[in-house]
Order: sequence, then structure tokens, then C-alpha cells
Amino acid sequence: MSLSVRLILMTVVLLFCPPKVQAEKLVLMTSWTAQAQFAGYYVAYEKGFYKAVGLDIEITHPTLSTTPKITLQHEQPDAIMLSLMSAMDLISQGIPLVNIFQDSMNSSNLLISRRDNDPLKMKGKKMAVFNADPNYLAYIINKKEKLNYDIIRCTSHINLFLSGAIDATMATSYNEYLQLLQSGYKMGKESVYRFSEHGYNIQEQGVYVMRSYYQNQTKVCQKFASATRQGWEWVAAHPEEALEIVMKYVRSDHAVTNLTLQRRMLQEVLNLQLDADSKKREFRVRRDMVEKANRLLLECGLLKRAVSFEELTVP
Repeated sequence: MSLSVRLILMTVVLLFCPPKVQAEKLVLMTSWTAQAQFAGYYVAYEKGFYKAVGLDIEITHPTLSTTPKITLQHEQPDAIMLSLMSAMDLISQGIPLVNIFQDSMNSSNLLISRRDNDPLKMKGKKMAVFNADPNYLAYIINKKEKLNYDIIRCTSHINLFLSGAIDATMATSYNEYLQLLQSGYKMGKESVYRFSEHGYNIQEQGVYVMRSYYQNQTKVCQKFASATRQGWEWVAAHPEEALEIVMKYVRSDHAVTNLTLQRRMLQEVLNLQLDADSKKREFRVRRDMVEKANRLLLECGLLKRAVSFEELTVP
């Protein structure tokens, strides 16, 4: 076979059978066990949105003993989910994190008291907070409103609340609040304090990486953000189909939950994604909320230094 013929054949092979490009790997750890809160990420994976942009995404879930700080110290995974205030706290401690995707636009935090009492009038009582991730708003309101709550850190505070062992509990509108409703517990309007309605509307969950990772893998982070947004937009348009995908992950992770709770969770998570002003899903960190978070955290001694919008976000 002549050289010219071999070159022609090689050209044809390259045109119609291009070499496979190695997908770029990114390991993402969610903030909790499998549930509808992470539907957009599951969908982006299952529907091939990540694969379509050349990403090999691995989604992992933490254990009760796993904290973001521990995972960051061991440089695994590549990306983690954190609340805005948690990320700011870690940055102020010298951990250079940067947000590459924001799926929460509003605060889901609630303070719920027993027996239809106003939670801001139960001074000196016992309040439960989730142990795995610091609930900054609980400490902020405790100090600013001079509530003098005895704050109890625990992993399963719903049962403690139902049993009467504690007087009030922090909760999220997409999870513990729904668990209480599903249990049949009656809550009067006065007993539920919604932080978002009282000047404490601070964004929550976003995806963060070390700044060095972003600098070295900028395109990977940008592709991840684009495909994840596509995943969430698909979820909003096809909630029931998305729920089927969520339950697949729930079963695989052996998470203790049920379909009804996950359906209501997904509805609430999608509502929380709507920006308070534009009423659209913007998937961005708001500068004004960073400024508000700085002010509240610094006033209550919960932040070592102010964290600027620029060091928290990417161009």
C-alpha cells in the first residue's frame, strides 16, 4: 500500500471515527443524604447533561461524622455543597473557597416552638439545632433578640421536639417542617418564625471548590455550572419525572424517607430557587445577601473578618 493511500485511509478514519476524548472528572459531595434537595444534580447526571459537555461527575453523600472542613482538609471531594454563611465562615478562617454554582436564592430557615407559643417569647428555653452544619441564624437571633435559649446540638431533633424534650427547634421549610406536618403535629401560625420574612433572608446552598482548583480547572467548573443549571431547569419543567430519579438515589443511599415527603420537598426547593425580586431562577450569589450576611455574622461575633463578594465568587 502506497504512502498516499495510507494517508487517505488515516484521514477517513479520523473524520468518521474520531479518537475518544477523556472526560474530565469532578467529584461532588452533597450536603446531606440523598433527597429531592439535590434533584438538579441527579437529573444532570442521569439525563447526560454532564456527559454532553465532557464531564465525568461522581455524586457522593456525606455521613453523620463528615463535615465540610474535614473533607476539605483531605482535599476530597473536588466540590462540596455549603450554605452561604458556612462558606463565608470557612473563608474567614483561611480556607480559600469559591462559589461555582448557587441553587438557593432564599432562606428556608424556620424556628418552631411547641404549644403555639411565639418562639421569640420563650426566653431561656431549650432550642435544638442540627449538629452537622452550624446554624448561624439560630445563634444570631438568640443574641440579637436576647432570647437566652439553651441551644442543644443534635442529629435527630424532630423526635426530641415531638417528645417534648425540647421547647423549640430550628427547621428548614423543605425538610423538618414537612416531617412535622407529615407526623400530624399541629403548628399554629404564631409558633412558626420564618427568618426570610423578618430581615434574615440569606441564601443557603451553593457548590464550592478551592480557589486553586478553580484556577486550574476553570473550564471544568464552567461546564459543571452550565450543565447543572440545565438539570435544574429540566426538573422545574418535569417535576414528577425528576422525582422518579430522586427516588432511585434515595433507594441506593438507603435514605429513610418516603415519596410523599420527597414530592413536597421538591416543590418547596423549587420555590426557594425563585429570586425574591425577579421571581426567576437566577442561580447566582447576590451581592446584597453577602453584605447582609457579613453584617449579621460580624455583629454577633461569628465571623473572624468580613468576606468580600469578589473573593467568594468567580468572574
